[in-house]
Amino acid sequence: MTATLGRLRKQLAGIVALALMISLFLVARLPGVSAAEQDSMAGKFHFTPMTIALPAANKSQSIRTVNKAYENISAWISSVGAAVAINDISGSGKANDLCLVDTRSDQVVITPTPDSGPRYAPFALDPAPTLPTWDHMAPMGCVPGDYNEDGRTDILAYYWGRTPVLFLQKANATKFDASAFQPTELVPGDNRGPDGKYTGPMWNTDSVTIGDFDGDGHVDVFVGNYFPDSKVLDPNADGGVTMNQSMSHAVNSGGKYIFRWNGATAGANPSAQFVDASEGIPEKARLGWTLASSATDVDGDNLPELYIANDFGHDHLLYNKSTPGHIQLGEVTGVRGVTDPKSKVLGNDSFKGMGVDFGDLNHDGLYDLFVSNITTSWGIEESNFQFMNTAKDAADLRKQLAGGVAPFEDKSGSDGTAWSGWGWDVKIQDFNNSGENQIAQATGFVKGQVNRWPNLQELATAHDGLVSNPFWWPNARAGDDIAGDQTLHFFAKSADGRYTDLAPQLGLAVPVPTRGIGVGDTDGDGLPEFAVARQYEAPIFYHNDSPNPGKYLQLKLTTDAPVAPGTLPAAGNPAIGAQATVTTSDGKKYLGRVDGSSGEAGRRSFDVQIGLGHDVQGPLDVHLQWRDRTGQVRTQDLKLQPGCHMYRLGSTATEEM
Repeated sequence: MTATLGRLRKQLAGIVALALMISLFLVARLPGVSAAEQDSMAGKFHFTPMTIALPAANKSQSIRTVNKAYENISAWISSVGAAVAINDISGSGKANDLCLVDTRSDQVVITPTPDSGPRYAPFALDPAPTLPTWDHMAPMGCVPGDYNEDGRTDILAYYWGRTPVLFLQKANATKFDASAFQPTELVPGDNRGPDGKYTGPMWNTDSVTIGDFDGDGHVDVFVGNYFPDSKVLDPNADGGVTMNQSMSHAVNSGGKYIFRWNGATAGANPSAQFVDASEGIPEKARLGWTLASSATDVDGDNLPELYIANDFGHDHLLYNKSTPGHIQLGEVTGVRGVTDPKSKVLGNDSFKGMGVDFGDLNHDGLYDLFVSNITTSWGIEESNFQFMNTAKDAADLRKQLAGGVAPFEDKSGSDGTAWSGWGWDVKIQDFNNSGENQIAQATGFVKGQVNRWPNLQELATAHDGLVSNPFWWPNARAGDDIAGDQTLHFFAKSADGRYTDLAPQLGLAVPVPTRGIGVGDTDGDGLPEFAVARQYEAPIFYHNDSPNPGKYLQLKLTTDAPVAPGTLPAAGNPAIGAQATVTTSDGKKYLGRVDGSSGEAGRRSFDVQIGLGHDVQGPLDVHLQWRDRTGQVRTQDLKLQPGCHMYRLGSTATEEM
């Protein structure tokens, strides 16, 4: 018996490898959705493309200037930055404004959604001359939010080449244009040199998300940097930069920071103060080449967990154990099964985390999540992650998370979402109110004429000792192509429960590299529209004209903080992190939240949007949960008819008419 066990132990690795091969073979042989069924599914959706109005620009580019050490890979260095958010920025009462970053002009643009008409002239937000800038910085994204709690929607813009900037709306503004915003430093400090140029930290930020991390009733800011502090975009600099030290576990990156809200003022000269609380991030999670993040309350205690999606190495899911005034996050990881590759276990992956979003994909009342990776056949074929929550209920989930275990299992292979392309932003949303969420994903890298996939494949197998030096990287310059013809993907659930990509049938499969996906109901009809930021191409807006949509519940949830008096309308202070659960008569649960900004470079609006299908009958059983301004958790059960409702959340939820 002992000898037999010994032989089995020696063969264990081979047995596991064989089991894995068999499982992957079976997944690959799962029946696909027929063309007829795809057409039938696609008939339930319709999106009309519309052009987005942009302001005049001082420059137009298709690639950025870079540090001399990066000249041979300038296209690679220029491959990010296109971003878009949908929200109510102008105070119109609808999420019909866009904040986008256009990489062709390196502008942070505010513009009305094209379906809402020319309500104001598009304009660009620039820190200068109020704040110092310099010639070799570029915006990477924008995050709407009420950062000084005056009821007006502000913008946080983040950059390569400087620290982030808050653009706070002035209460005395009389016209909605750039002059209505006051540029303010997020990171305290005097960053202006003798020549007036920026001399502060050389952050290279690729991700920001917001949430009340310490539960004190105020919204805090997470900042994830990609490159370490360095002059990445300065063509006059030669060196002082690096690339990732590994393709699978690189940590020679920029830092991770959390800034805790510490006070604010409204009026003609608004301000907001934040203090560095980054010690609350576990040391092993403070480094990593971050591209995306999400602050989502996974276990229902109104403290958001933080998911950090890292390129070239481990992602991190951080369980929130904070108390008011003290942020403390702890690492949680998945449990590896016998047939699970290590890289498909949450927190132990070595893939290229490019985007993340949370949503309930199976109506059990628990959040699942989707992570974009690089999944190009005959290129770099990892897989996306469709991490399904395996906890019994919220109490079981909370117990496992407190014990360091993340009970999530990747089902991307069996569910048909594993492979798409060079993935970026992702949004889980019910676009036709069918009662089932779809998954919209941006893909593509750099567009050109010379195929550089063979060169990249060589790099992927290079020794880690070479990878960090840009000298050893294969050329990726203007005119080179890596996944340049990849398109949007639109995964919808078929009758057998698996997903299929309907983008070709819906006219969404345009061969242009895409980055950010912004989502929101821009015209108030209960159907969410979406906008797409495209790298060195014009952004595009898709109006939702889906036929025969189902019923829905839309909640506009604001806090009971007073709005500073002023001439222009205000949207109100969004109740970031507030959650709504709808339970139907058949026991299905539908989750919605006021999302702080999940994703890579795209942001959904603050409206809670829940599709319910055609058969649901009102009134609906709706459970609301939020933190008030004192940090106390509040709950309230409501009976609501399908449709749109507005509530102010204080010690109780008060409906506004």
